[in-house]
Amino acid sequence: MTIEDIDKELMPKHIAIIMDGNRRWAKERGLDTRLGHKQGAETLEKIAKFANQIGLEYLTVYAFSTENWKRTKEEVGALMILLENYLDRFLNRDSLRNIRVRALGDIDSLSDNLKKKIYNIVEKSKSNTGLTLNIAFNYGGRAEIVEAVKNISTRVQSGEIKIEDINENLISDNLYTKGEPEPDLLIRPGGELRISNFLLWQLAYTEFLFIDKYWPDFSEEDLLEAIQIFEQRNRKFGGK
Repeated sequence: MTIEDIDKELMPKHIAIIMDGNRRWAKERGLDTRLGHKQGAETLEKIAKFANQIGLEYLTVYAFSTENWKRTKEEVGALMILLENYLDRFLNRDSLRNIRVRALGDIDSLSDNLKKKIYNIVEKSKSNTGLTLNIAFNYGGRAEIVEAVKNISTRVQSGEIKIEDINENLISDNLYTKGEPEPDLLIRPGGELRISNFLLWQLAYTEFLFIDKYWPDFSEEDLLEAIQIFEQRNRKFGGK
């Protein structure tokens, strides 16, 4: 399949990906877990650039969940170092290719150094007009909704809005993805059949595609095939 096979009129605007299988990929090859995460990060860079090339508007990837802190101290530390290294790569060379980077999650609770680098790349890329790459890091779908409820409750308490003003649009406007379309397609490599606390509000009418291949092996061709499958789906949004 090639880029020319995509029907631009049916192509999704927003794809979400749960980047799963890095550790299993490494284990099956007798490699250190860190090498699995490194290969996964390189796959993300490759797929983001390709998504930008084919004209995808939004790509949201699940990089590190609030539950991932339960992993070993060594693995979490390696993930943080890996993220810092890749942020440095993006900041120090022409890797962005007009991609706008946004961070979804509780970034303020990260280390000062990592937090600074995340905010730097968000600021540097904010005027880019290509793909919007949302990186969900220290992210949890339930935590996102709880934070939205707190923000709305504060506004009600202050008299800025009334309870009657609360609707789906208001809730959406208090999520990390404010101003963005909801994902049309969710792709989860790795063989697992769950969404793992990812974009719980936003995935209400998203098409799901589960793939047995591990994320480090995910290719541009896999993305094209996923888009082709999506274009063949009949989306009813609750209608007939």
